[in-house]
Amino acid sequence: MNEVINKKVEFRDLGLMDYQQAWDYQEELFAQTVARKIRNRNLPIAEQEATDNYLLFVEHPHVYTLGKSGKEENLLLDEAGLKSQHATYYKINRGGDITYHGPGQLVGYPLLDLDNFFTDIHKYLRFLEEAIILTLAEYGIEAGRINGLTGVWLDHIEQKNPRKICAMGVKSSRWVTMHGFAFNINADLSYFGHIIPCGIDDKAVTSLHKELGKPIPMEEVKGKVKRHLSQLFEMELFEKMN
Repeated sequence: MNEVINKKVEFRDLGLMDYQQAWDYQEELFAQTVARKIRNRNLPIAEQEATDNYLLFVEHPHVYTLGKSGKEENLLLDEAGLKSQHATYYKINRGGDITYHGPGQLVGYPLLDLDNFFTDIHKYLRFLEEAIILTLAEYGIEAGRINGLTGVWLDHIEQKNPRKICAMGVKSSRWVTMHGFAFNINADLSYFGHIIPCGIDDKAVTSLHKELGKPIPMEEVKGKVKRHLSQLFEMELFEKMN
């Protein structure tokens, strides 16, 4: 456990960024935080440095990613098919199965040292989901969870037409997190037709645009999600001036 607690979280908006570039960037920040935690263990309390926390927002060009527990057959495109869709494909080190990222989707990567907040990965996932649920409520959309499934869902109670609007997939090591959530705002949902999303073949995928029947300003959504995350985690979000 950290002796020096830091609840400040640096927010960085990466804009539209290639998936591999963003993954490498995450790995770099993740490794720095883990290395500092290891160094702190061998130092007197007075010499220990607080670990850094980050919240990254990004949009990716069309890409499919497969988590450690996923099945490759859930990608329904071969190499030629990926090329025809101008999409790329990566096997990655988060939990979960296959998912899609693309323009119009808000991807959030919290790189938090949970020792600064709470050491409970299930609570962490629920807080990420709750931030999206609270954001959707501001648009008059009731959303929630479905037992046994991660992410945020619409029609989660009666489940006559359950549909996922936000996927989750995280990695945690030494209580430091990476990867995160993918919230469909104005995303092209046709790309989900080329996969079995998260390995679930009997439930649909939706977006804020589809549910409300109009495009939604991405910056507006980002502001709401940031506010709810900061309140839930009791974090102090800040941005460094260039």
